[in-house]
Amino acid sequence: MPGSEVEHGYPRLETVRSAVTALHRALPSVRSFAASVLPAEVGFSEEEDLRAGAERVARVMVGHLGLPDGRVTVAFREMADAAQVEPAAGPGYDIVLNSRFDRHRRDIGAVLAHEITHVFLHRLGLSFPTTADNEILTDTAAAYLGMGWLLLDAFRQDALTSQKLGYLTPEEYGYVLAKRALLFGEDPSPWFTSPQAYAAYTEGLARARADERQPPLAGASRFARLRYGRARRAASEPGTAPPPPLPDAPYAFDPGPPPRVVFPCPVCCQRLRVPVRGPVRVRCGLCRSVLDCDT
Repeated sequence: MPGSEVEHGYPRLETVRSAVTALHRALPSVRSFAASVLPAEVGFSEEEDLRAGAERVARVMVGHLGLPDGRVTVAFREMADAAQVEPAAGPGYDIVLNSRFDRHRRDIGAVLAHEITHVFLHRLGLSFPTTADNEILTDTAAAYLGMGWLLLDAFRQDALTSQKLGYLTPEEYGYVLAKRALLFGEDPSPWFTSPQAYAAYTEGLARARADERQPPLAGASRFARLRYGRARRAASEPGTAPPPPLPDAPYAFDPGPPPRVVFPCPVCCQRLRVPVRGPVRVRCGLCRSVLDCDT
């Protein structure tokens, strides 16, 4: 919101990762979302009628998510929330946006992305136990399925004001978009109109690429491999003092027999259990990614 303090960093990263895993489990066709909605499809000019333009953008998003065709209505009124939608209402889509978006048309697509993803997840039958986690799931799904770059692009700051939409930090949005980019080979950075959004995406991309360089993945750095080797020996030799834990160490050892290493898939974040036996290729049973590992 304008003038509010914007939270940064990765305070909800584990929930975000759980949301990515949940999407892969609930949506076997996740790889069919390889193309994002494009700026030309979801923007409209000052000359276009406000309500007609918003309904047109909403229909684009309904079609993008493969939701059933139905009447789409968008209304504007004064209210505390940015927007509201009734996910169970159907077969149409009735969305109410805060009347302030009459003055901030460039952000209407971002708000609609969140609300229509709510409907999509409801009809998919995918939810998390708490309201707060459900909102994180919704923003993660919007970004991962090709509409959430709009939510990150709504993040703007200057010397006097700041604005962010949604429930993820800018860097968390960047991380999810980067996970998507690495999966599909898609670069969303040319679509950002906000310099702050571009910077957050760059930060998130670095974090996502770091996931691909964690042991036991073969692309890990020499230092990380040395620390991994020490932890592996400590796990396999009773009485050996374990090494100091690494911050956010992604792996753990199950002594077995046979001994196994447990670590997250860098694509879908599902935890994998692999025998400790040296170089091996591992296929994730959820997202089917093939990973070169040195366990």
